Amino acid sequence: MKHCEKTNGSLHLLMTVENNDLTPATRCNSALPHSRGEFETLVEGLDYAAQGETGFTFYSPRGQLQHTVSYRDLRDRAISTGRRLMKTGLKRGDRVAVVAETGPEFMYVFFGCQYAGLVPCPMPYSMFIGGRDAYVERIAGMMMSARASAVVASEDLMAQVGLAAKSVGVSIVLSHDELAALPETGVDLAPFGPDDMAYIQYSSGSTSSPKGVLVTQKSITTNSRGILQNGLKTTSDDRAASWLPLYHDMGLVGFCLAPMLGQHSVDYLATTAFARRPVLWLKIISDNGCTITFSPSFGYDLAARRVNGSAGDYDLSTLRIAGIGGDMVRPDVLQAFADKMEPAQFDARAFIPSYGMAESTLAVTFAEIDDLYQTDSIDQRYAKLQRKAVPASADISGKTDRVRTFVVCGKPLPGHSLEVRDDEGRVLGDREIGHIMIKGPSLMAGYFENPEANEAVMLDDNWLATGDMGYLLDGRVVITGRSKDLILHNGRNIWPQDIEWAVERVEPLRSGDAAAVAVERGDDDYVVVLVQCRLTDEQEREELRRQIAAVVHQTAGVECDVVLIAPKSLPFTSSGKLSRAGAKAKFLAGEIREISSRYIHAVTGGDLPSVAHGAK
Repeated sequence: MKHCEKTNGSLHLLMTVENNDLTPATRCNSALPHSRGEFETLVEGLDYAAQGETGFTFYSPRGQLQHTVSYRDLRDRAISTGRRLMKTGLKRGDRVAVVAETGPEFMYVFFGCQYAGLVPCPMPYSMFIGGRDAYVERIAGMMMSARASAVVASEDLMAQVGLAAKSVGVSIVLSHDELAALPETGVDLAPFGPDDMAYIQYSSGSTSSPKGVLVTQKSITTNSRGILQNGLKTTSDDRAASWLPLYHDMGLVGFCLAPMLGQHSVDYLATTAFARRPVLWLKIISDNGCTITFSPSFGYDLAARRVNGSAGDYDLSTLRIAGIGGDMVRPDVLQAFADKMEPAQFDARAFIPSYGMAESTLAVTFAEIDDLYQTDSIDQRYAKLQRKAVPASADISGKTDRVRTFVVCGKPLPGHSLEVRDDEGRVLGDREIGHIMIKGPSLMAGYFENPEANEAVMLDDNWLATGDMGYLLDGRVVITGRSKDLILHNGRNIWPQDIEWAVERVEPLRSGDAAAVAVERGDDDYVVVLVQCRLTDEQEREELRRQIAAVVHQTAGVECDVVLIAPKSLPFTSSGKLSRAGAKAKFLAGEIREISSRYIHAVTGGDLPSVAHGAK
């Protein structure tokens, strides 16, 4: 019997890439029954998947097929890698830092650790980090936090990795080639069991003092099972495509571990390649008939903007799940993508908003599949003054200064709970905005060897404080933003995203060009908008500043200080999210500066922008 279902009436067959004898991993298994994550460990899941033909496919920055690794091959290479790692003198439970570049070598080390009873710690590739010194400092902090005993990376990163390792006393430093050259004989492996650790995940917000999320075998298998069975309702015919970084929870869990536990094939494009040519993501989906993909809102925005010629050159009709997560979900971006890709037969019902975080392994909630995503428009007066999500009335419809529209992110996975509480910890009802708390078997075991950080987020009865704010609608959650980013101004709560999204619509600004932060002044906050500016003419800059100030006043009803800064000045996390806390710190420290010398001298006498000193 062939365990494979048809999609849109036809079965997508293997394709041969021009000038390349390789073919992508097979779409589905011919004889192995489909299991949606019914395993207790990652090793058990890979042992099962290795009995079939599916696996991982990797594409080059030009969209050419580079590597195909079946789960059978992955298991064999992982066992060999695990034995070689143990030959270095590592002991069971030791942590192994590994740079998570998008390629088979990372997979060999990650799963090799699972077979050897070692704890892998995926570290970011240098994208989004900003400079050699900053990268070395960052990964050194991660190695120290994990108490790593070894680190593995590609040859072209060995200089930076070696410096970082030396600075924190990690003596075993290996390139993938050096690791592959070690002997593997005479080593007995002891894979992790159901009650053991699985890996340490560094969340996207980790910066100078990184917090390692300790994920257990129970957490990862439970969360993956919920994703496969309830969130995405996968079938044996599903095929995934991803450009997400493998050092981030959405890339690692959503498009490596969970698909493996469901025996699904995945097509990979490196994050750096996506950033340069985002349409390759759409082409891979089109060519391979992929059914599942995920991205933060900015990924859909970038891809839609870069489509040259006709969107009808692509076929997205097989895409039944176009997930959105990792950051605030923007309804305007979803609508723009759906409109742009309509000639490609994209169905907007494929959009699946979700909510998740590394501290819950990955997924917390999913919207219902096969339904058009739901939005909720509220009156901002009540939200900002009373923290109540009162539906917007018809008479204020279309007034951007009064109405805010959110995307509904669905219900928690089975066996998990979500509550919204006020500042005093009282549980709130529907449409009351507060702090989001979660509980369930997917939660982390804690931040690795960081009791202070654990105490800050772990509450009584195993509830976790997410740091996010939102409200409930009939059991479905709506995320309004991060509590630490909320701006308090004249007794009002202002969401920085409202300001940023409005500013980015001003020509010639782009998505990701603005950061709205609060600079404390006594008991109140003053709003500062940092804007990346590519204009060189001084008069054009002044006009841009005037337009931005007007848009902010119309959108949020506040005066602000508009600071025009150089392109690529704003800091982003490892997953590509804007770091408002990082932007604020750099601004106050003078590392982010106004580019207009006339503005600086006129307002501050040549010193830092005015609000850094508390005077306008």
